[in-house]
Amino acid sequence: TGSSDPYCIVKIDDEAIIRTATVWKTLSPFWGEEYEVQLQPGFHSISIYVMDEDALSRDDVIGKVCITRDMLAEHPKGYSGWVSLSEVDPDEEVQGEIHLRVEVLGSQGSRRLRCSVLEAR
Repeated sequence: TGSSDPYCIVKIDDEAIIRTATVWKTLSPFWGEEYEVQLQPGFHSISIYVMDEDALSRDDVIGKVCITRDMLAEHPKGYSGWVSLSEVDPDEEVQGEIHLRVEVLGSQGSRRLRCSVLEAR
């Protein structure tokens, strides 16, 4: 139909912790959702998957973004901006980007992740 029903799943080290709302029938969704979760001291990466909800079959993965602990360390005030989606399946071509704001709050013993999933195109 030329549109998707996108939503996002945020995973920390492959454990799903956040699911945004689905935005129906669009290629330019706006979520504007902000989440704050406890962060394990030894975490390695944060992955954001952009999905296409399907009523009759398995939801499709549109693309993903992976932010490593080292990348976050390079941005002590957090990262904010548009990030290009990468493919999950090497046989699939991916186009699009997602606007995120990600920051780590607190000290080593009690760190929290603040993740804002803003929009995509």
